Amino acid sequence: MRYYVFFILSLLIVGEMNQDNSQVKNVLGTSLESCCTDPLTGFYRDGFCHTGPTDTGIHVVCAVVTQEFLDYTLACGNDLCTPNPRYHFPGLKPGDSWCLCASRWYDAHKAGFAPPVKLKSSHENALKIVPLELLREYAAH
Repeated sequence: MRYYVFFILSLLIVGEMNQDNSQVKNVLGTSLESCCTDPLTGFYRDGFCHTGPTDTGIHVVCAVVTQEFLDYTLACGNDLCTPNPRYHFPGLKPGDSWCLCASRWYDAHKAGFAPPVKLKSSHENALKIVPLELLREYAAH
């Protein structure tokens, strides 16, 4: 029964996303690119840092996680290393790309632990929380 409820909810969530990625913009004002498919990231687990009405965390910053960041977020009570199959979460390791909450990324910056960012894969809504100049400082190369 739980599987069917999850499946139906997944269909509803996917239905609220803009399926045409060419119209979704990144922080640079160009088409949003995929963040990562292995592990499959994004609030909607489609590889993109899309956001929508049910994404209350605003998972729009595509980051390349570091061990320092993973340790920091664990100390803050957000374990991103341990797999959680219930939420289709594989657990992260350094070097993985993942869609992070913009506010969590910004908090990590203020604490000195923000990971590098893939600008072309970070949704334009990140700019409502984090200035572009700051994201550029952390651009992944």
